[in-house]
Amino acid sequence: MRIHSLEHEPFEGLANIETWAKKKGHSITRTLLFNNEELPDISDFDWLFIMGGSMNIYEEDKYPWLKDEKSFIAQAIASKKIVLGVCLGSQLIADVLGGKVSRNKHKEIGWFPVSLTEEAKDSSIFTAFPEKFTAFHWHGDTFKIPSGARRIAESEGCLNQAFEYGRVVGLQFHLEYSRQSIELMFRNCIDDITEGKYVQKPDEIVSQINNVRDINRILYLLLDNMEREFS
Repeated sequence: MRIHSLEHEPFEGLANIETWAKKKGHSITRTLLFNNEELPDISDFDWLFIMGGSMNIYEEDKYPWLKDEKSFIAQAIASKKIVLGVCLGSQLIADVLGGKVSRNKHKEIGWFPVSLTEEAKDSSIFTAFPEKFTAFHWHGDTFKIPSGARRIAESEGCLNQAFEYGRVVGLQFHLEYSRQSIELMFRNCIDDITEGKYVQKPDEIVSQINNVRDINRILYLLLDNMEREFS
């Protein structure tokens, strides 16, 4: 399978998605939007991953490539590509599908539980998931669930944590992060860590770093399920 990744920051790549893809023998190409690279032809890939980033989806004046990226995502969805968006990626998908993106009541940074909704029970992608699991979070915005999509997951600090729309999945939380991913976030986004009910300090995050193994197991389950159901 041909995988393509849209990346918004030099420190937010595929991480353990790439590990999974290489084990499966899938090819990987990338568009580094922060380098103003051109988007590929829509026929050049089967599965589109849209990764995280520190920008807001509405900052098109500051990041002009956002406008073209949104059009590209809409084209990929219309072309029935497999699509998975993470954090900013999920917000971009939601926006393209008509789900408003706005500031969440709480900033969420660190390890916090995510629970599946009743709607998740009807999903062949999420049925084998634990009903509750710990995920990694680093966001201040949230999305409305687009019309026609299933609301899949929620957390105490953020009502909408995941949705499914046909062959499209959006995750507000991170399952792909490695230890290195978290270290890179500390180096590049440490100013995001302010006082908040759902904001953990770096030492608290590091003390739970072994959670990386658990989220990666769940990531592989998700990717295996999407590959099986959609390819």
